[in-house]
Amino acid sequence: MAASKSITGEFRYEIVRQLHEGGMGVVYEAVQHGSRGFQKRVAIKVIRPQLAAQPGFLENFIGEARLVADLIHTNIVQTYHLGETASSCYMCMELIHGINLDQLRQQLSRLRRPLPVELAVFIVSRIARGLAYAHAKTGGDGLPLGIVHRDINPKNILIAREGDVKVTDFGIAKARGYLTTREGEEVAGRPEYMSPEQADFQVTDRRSDLFSMGIVLVELITGTHPFRGATPRESLDRILRMPVPRFGETHSGIPDGLEQILQRLLQRDASARYQSADVVLHDLEHHIYQSGYGPTNETLGRFVRELFGGTHAAA
Repeated sequence: MAASKSITGEFRYEIVRQLHEGGMGVVYEAVQHGSRGFQKRVAIKVIRPQLAAQPGFLENFIGEARLVADLIHTNIVQTYHLGETASSCYMCMELIHGINLDQLRQQLSRLRRPLPVELAVFIVSRIARGLAYAHAKTGGDGLPLGIVHRDINPKNILIAREGDVKVTDFGIAKARGYLTTREGEEVAGRPEYMSPEQADFQVTDRRSDLFSMGIVLVELITGTHPFRGATPRESLDRILRMPVPRFGETHSGIPDGLEQILQRLLQRDASARYQSADVVLHDLEHHIYQSGYGPTNETLGRFVRELFGGTHAAA
C-alpha cells in the first residue's frame, strides 16, 4: 500500500463486567468487535463524565493515552486505542487475566501464607525492568521524555495468571510534552508509597519511583508496610522522618545482600539512593540468580494459580 494511503474503520465494544471503580473513572472488561467477526477481550478505562468536562483533566487523560500507547514493553500494560463518546473519553487497554499485588497480599494474609522471598524479589525485578524502559524512553526528537510514574503501589502492579508482571496506570505520571503537573504546589499519589521528595512537595525524577518500589519490596517480603501510619498525614511524616528499620533484624529470611538493596532503595537523600532502575534490576537479578537458578514467570504463574484458582481479570 502506498505511503499516502490510510485505512479507516470502527470498533464496537461490548461491556462484559466492571473490574474496578475509582474516584476518576471505571475500568471494564469488554469485547472489542471488528469486521468479519473479529473479537478481542480488552479492558476499557472510562473517565467520569463530570471529569471529562474539565479541560485540564481531559488533557491529562489524553496525554496518558498518547504516552502509554508508545510504551511497548512486556512489563507495562499496553494501550491500544483512545476513543470518545458523547459524554466522556475512554482508553482501550490490554486485559490482564490475573490479580494486583494488593489482592495478592490480602489472599496471603487470609491463608496465613508468606510470599517466598525469592518470588518477592522476582516480582520487583520485573517492576524495575518496566520502569527502566519507561525512564529511558525518548521522544521523536531523540531527547529523554523524563518519565516518572509517581504512583508505584501494589494496586498498580498486576500479575497475570501466566506470571507476567505489569506496571499500569500512568495517570499522574510526568513526561515532557504529554502530561501537565503542579509539582511543588500539590502532592500526587498514594501517601504511604510516596518518596520523601513527593511527600515534601519537591520536584521528582526517576529516583522517586525507586523509593516507592523499595516500599513495595519490603511489604512483599515482610508482610508489613514500613511507614504506614493511622492517617495519610502520619504516613507522610514517617516517610520523611522515621528511621528506616534494619529489616533483617526482625525477618530472618533477609540476607545481608538483600538488606543492602533495601537500604539503598530507601535512602531519603536521592543522591544516596539507587540512581537508575537498570542498576536495581541488576542487583535484584544477581541476588536471585547468583546460585545458577531462580524464579521465572512460570514459577510465579504457578504460585498465583495455586493461591487463587479459578480465573481473575485485572485491568
